[in-house]
Amino acid sequence: MAEAMVSRLRAEGYLDLVGDSRTVIQSVGHAITEELLTEDRLNTEVRELMKAYATEIEKGQVDYQKMFTLIKSKLVKERGLIL
Repeated sequence: MAEAMVSRLRAEGYLDLVGDSRTVIQSVGHAITEELLTEDRLNTEVRELMKAYATEIEKGQVDYQKMFTLIKSKLVKERGLIL
């Protein structure tokens, strides 16, 4: 994906590289991976926070998906994340 992105940026004139493009491709790949891991880490954190509502969820007093979405949205807003 990173290689395709760098190639397209070069082809469209947004990126001009001198020499080997491997370093740029690796950096872009790392940035993409980190971005994807951000949401994974956030989801894990939300699941941990949801454990506090396990009893209410089991009793049907709280909808798991709605609570998950609510907590995740709150954390995204508080942290200024873009997912």
